[in-house]
Amino acid sequence: MAYVGKLFNEYFLKYASHVIRDRAIPHLNDGLKPVQRRILQSLFDMDDGNFHKVANVVGHAMQYHPHGDASIYEALVNLANKELFIDKQGNFGNTLTGDPPSASRYIECRLLPFSKELLFQPEITDFIDSYDGRRKEPVTLPAKIPLPLILGAEGIAVGMSTRILPHNLIEVIQAEQACLRGEEFELYPDIPSGGIIDVSEYDEGNGKILSRARLDLSDSKRIVIRELPYGVTTESLIGSIEAAARSNKIRIGTIIDFTTENVEIEIKLPRGVYNSEVLDGLYAFTDCEISIPLNMLLIHDDKPALMTVKEIIEHHARTLIYLLEKELKLERERILDKMHSRTLEKIFIVEKIYKRIEQIKTIKGIFAAIHKGFEIFLPTIGREVTDEDVERLLKIPIRRISQFDIQRMENEIRELGGSLDKVEGYLNNLVEYGLNSLDSVIERYGRKFTRRSEIVRLKKSDIREIAQKNLRMRYNPKTGYLGYEVSGGNVLFNMSIYDKVLFVKKDGSYMVGNVSSKFFVGRGLLYAGLADKETCESVVFTLIYRKDDYPYIKRCRISSFILNRSYSLVPEDGAIVRLTTKEQVAVLIDFTQESSTNNRFPIHNYLIKGVKARGVRIRPRRFKSARFVSHKSFAGRK
Repeated sequence: MAYVGKLFNEYFLKYASHVIRDRAIPHLNDGLKPVQRRILQSLFDMDDGNFHKVANVVGHAMQYHPHGDASIYEALVNLANKELFIDKQGNFGNTLTGDPPSASRYIECRLLPFSKELLFQPEITDFIDSYDGRRKEPVTLPAKIPLPLILGAEGIAVGMSTRILPHNLIEVIQAEQACLRGEEFELYPDIPSGGIIDVSEYDEGNGKILSRARLDLSDSKRIVIRELPYGVTTESLIGSIEAAARSNKIRIGTIIDFTTENVEIEIKLPRGVYNSEVLDGLYAFTDCEISIPLNMLLIHDDKPALMTVKEIIEHHARTLIYLLEKELKLERERILDKMHSRTLEKIFIVEKIYKRIEQIKTIKGIFAAIHKGFEIFLPTIGREVTDEDVERLLKIPIRRISQFDIQRMENEIRELGGSLDKVEGYLNNLVEYGLNSLDSVIERYGRKFTRRSEIVRLKKSDIREIAQKNLRMRYNPKTGYLGYEVSGGNVLFNMSIYDKVLFVKKDGSYMVGNVSSKFFVGRGLLYAGLADKETCESVVFTLIYRKDDYPYIKRCRISSFILNRSYSLVPEDGAIVRLTTKEQVAVLIDFTQESSTNNRFPIHNYLIKGVKARGVRIRPRRFKSARFVSHKSFAGRK
């Protein structure tokens, strides 16, 4: 067993680390889970401008991803339906209705220009070996914008989970620009399906939001749902509405789904019911309103880290400057290499250095002659002439030498110098260059990525206040059953499914519990009523109980209790005789021995005490029976 424990301790940690880092939690740098990154890398490898069968893309991605094709296919469809990186062709399912996509052999996809522009730059990307060592895959993609916020993410790992809502692309880029300028910014989610959201408890991505459907209430006799809450399909929404109607929580007539490209669910109301009466119930008891808890967990520095919106924006603002600097330095090197090459070519031809090798027979001599010919021009060239440079010059064809245009070459070198000055200027002012590059993205994609959800401060629906009191609580004294599905007996009161019930049995025990369709309480039930705060504070129980054959009276309120726990109103050696909640009554006692003294005792003469109090002995005389009678003289007293 100790050996098994050792294996568990060792391998479970490895398994947990694998699930956290390599499957469930996206990376801070590019907002992608490994399977998503491998899919995009495969599309980049295959990119030729044409559409590719999804089955082929999945097969290619399996060279990077050590899992089955089904998980890759599902991840690809989900990523494509975000309509950010992947251009789709065919039936990729319907995110509004929940309809599934076609098989992978029938649908096609390719990379959008947007993703190639902002995600891929192999020269500044770090690569590692794939799982089998046959290929190289990126550690993360060099994303220039905060993709964790734009894409959103959900994932469950060992002992942790992440849930990040998608944000509007343009708003995220504008927040990144504000961060580069050192300005304050606010950023809130944008639900792809639209609707209305309340972000008052968003807490920088680690609180919660309320997401509501957008309803058309122009006709008072019907409700039309035009936009959905986050993560809700028309099928699941209709199911929740029908379930609420079956439970008598809301009253509706018919519900029809006309959804195609846009959501349109029509709810017709029964006669005498108007949409204003149903609205609160829809929000409280159906998926027309949902609360979404959030947890912004990402992989950072090779371990999970809880981040905030501000921290993610700040990280990506720094990353943008870092990536742009690397790109500009690479561009500067390319320009310098090209200028060096063109300068050598001009000198080689104009100064006729090529004529020095006409009589030389050996390769070594040829290289030496060319190097010697360039010696006097080295101050002009500004860089050492290498053997690779000489090799390139020797490959210039005779026709090109004979038709050489020195003016055109000088113009080209001059243009390269201008480009170099421009790159140097960008390097000297990277923040402004970064802001301009983001402005370019906003200008080109701003119209496509408009905000879809509306931010509104919503009043949280209290289901207990909204719930209809349409359940009839019955008690059948013959069977001893209490509940809203009990047959026979009398209706005691109306209540909702969320109410609590207080009942007192004939032995003096009482209990508070949730509403039940049918619950055995026994014959001789003394009391049953609602156990809400108002009732508990207003109802006074007056009970007569027998102890050692003496009459005792006790008055109390039942205001504190634990649900479904049994309590007693009388001592262990006491037996309850009568109980009432009426106020204008007196107790009439028949004592064992006849007496001329008064045997009528108004209950207002006795104090109301705690439920644990033992009560007061009415008379030190044995009694036969007791009952409550009207006490008219009590009227008007306090």
